[in-house]
Amino acid sequence: MDDEDLDLTGAKRADAGAMRLVFAFTFRRWARHWPLAAAIAAAMTLATVTEIVVPVYAGRMIDALADHGAGRAAALHAFTMIVALGGAMVVLRQLAWWGVVPFTLAIMSQMTRDAFHRVQRLSTDWHANSFSGSVVRKITRGMWAMDTLDDVLLLALLPALVVLAGSMLLLAAHWPLLGLVMGLGAIAYVVLTVMLATRVVAPASRLSNQWDTRIGGALADAIGTNAVVKAFGGEAREDARLARIVEKWRRRTARTWMRHTWSGGAQLALLWLVRAAVTGTALWLWWQGQASAGDIAYVLTAYLVVHGYLREIGQYVHQLQRSVNEMEEMVKLLDEPLAIADAADARPIRIDHGAIRFDHVDFRYGSHITPLFEDLDVSIAAGERVGLVGRSGSGKTSFVKLIQRLYDVTGGAVRIDGQDVRRATQESLRRQIAIVPQEPILFHRSLAENIGYARPDATRAEIEQAARLANAHEFIARLPRGYGTLVGERGVKLSGGERQRVAIARAFLADAPILILDEATSSLDSESEMLIAQAMDRLMAGRTALVIAHRLSTVRTLDRILVFDGGRIREEGSHEALLARPDGLYRRLFERQAGEGAGVVRV
Repeated sequence: MDDEDLDLTGAKRADAGAMRLVFAFTFRRWARHWPLAAAIAAAMTLATVTEIVVPVYAGRMIDALADHGAGRAAALHAFTMIVALGGAMVVLRQLAWWGVVPFTLAIMSQMTRDAFHRVQRLSTDWHANSFSGSVVRKITRGMWAMDTLDDVLLLALLPALVVLAGSMLLLAAHWPLLGLVMGLGAIAYVVLTVMLATRVVAPASRLSNQWDTRIGGALADAIGTNAVVKAFGGEAREDARLARIVEKWRRRTARTWMRHTWSGGAQLALLWLVRAAVTGTALWLWWQGQASAGDIAYVLTAYLVVHGYLREIGQYVHQLQRSVNEMEEMVKLLDEPLAIADAADARPIRIDHGAIRFDHVDFRYGSHITPLFEDLDVSIAAGERVGLVGRSGSGKTSFVKLIQRLYDVTGGAVRIDGQDVRRATQESLRRQIAIVPQEPILFHRSLAENIGYARPDATRAEIEQAARLANAHEFIARLPRGYGTLVGERGVKLSGGERQRVAIARAFLADAPILILDEATSSLDSESEMLIAQAMDRLMAGRTALVIAHRLSTVRTLDRILVFDGGRIREEGSHEALLARPDGLYRRLFERQAGEGAGVVRV
């Protein structure tokens, strides 16, 4: 068994669960709009009943015509009923189609908002391990799959089932044998269609959908990092990488489409067998004198109606299965567990001073056996400016992420002004902690919107004042559209120093009591570094400030420095006090950096 056969076997096992998952999700959504769903179903059912009754009057009209002059009144009555039933069918179907538009749009809108709401609140680890392009594709594809699913279930499969059941009952009431033949043929066709759709086509369709998602992820990954591709002349490599993915998608999609083709051929052959059996049985009844010419016309007309619905059932089942496959990833996305969730009794936190306490904190990442922090106990006073230094991986970033509650401690507690951050709502906590990251990421929106993101109700004057404090107003004013300038995806239209100053302006506008600075002056030219350093000094004034420092020269003037190593705080004190330790870790790090700056040591 090759890899593709193994993939198909796994897909078959997963398919039944996917069907249950998607149907449960769909019916829960319908339940929110049950009056409209019931009205649509009732209208479609009544419209379909009229189609079942029309062949009865068609048969009566044939018998009336065969009776020459004596049957004129009966023929006219039958004709009138056929016209009236046709008109009723048109009106009822139009009502159902009219109702399904707001019904489906309401569900599509809500599920898209729900998916976005869920994704926004998933953990930083989840986002780090997910392609944004793939996530977007899952949401949009699932949204449109719901449109197809609603149409198939309410406007297609429901009337088809009503026609099959109603026609079999009417035929069986007159001729039990004919009803049995029609029923067995219809059941055989439905069973064959469902088996082909779920056991043959669906597993292949699932795999082709997975590779469709991978194409979206690969495109987003390469296009989003096009500057790196260009920098290393990697266009041909990215072309080749995408070509490999597209080739896998092509093979799997070709297999899916061919299975659709063969399934359609098998269904068509069975339909003709059922047609022959019903027609032959009707003729036998006529030979036996058990049916008139009008009865035969009724049987054939009724079968033509059933035949049309049976033929379409195959298409509808395939559409249904495809919709299930396309919705599955989105439904699973909505069921993705939140790594960090607000407690049931969580309340908005109020931070008046900004005192931070790590109260005997234990912390490990996920299922890691070795903890990063173990019995970490440290206090940061309100308004204190503290530097966090140490080698990469020593715990600096994890320390501030625990304060933001991007992760939860596994023991002990992180407290701000005496309040356990786990008892606070995440939104209220993070709105009172301003952060300036090492590599600021901006929205593809205007500069005013990017700065104002920290406080949506800020006035234009407040936004400009924040920009002035961040030394950003001057370069913004020189731009052709000023604060209305779009910055490009992730802020690519701005230089590194300009992006950093916009991020600082955003932090000024937030006016939060706690500030986190992640080495905001690294990798900048001397002029930008000076402007940003000035802005940072203004920003830290009167706030509890945590500065993650990779360049130790930036922490000299801070009140205290915490030296991390292997998840522990090995040293703490002022810059001068730490340098005074002959064999201190901070002193070794500082001397190494000083040596690198002088060209003595390079690592």
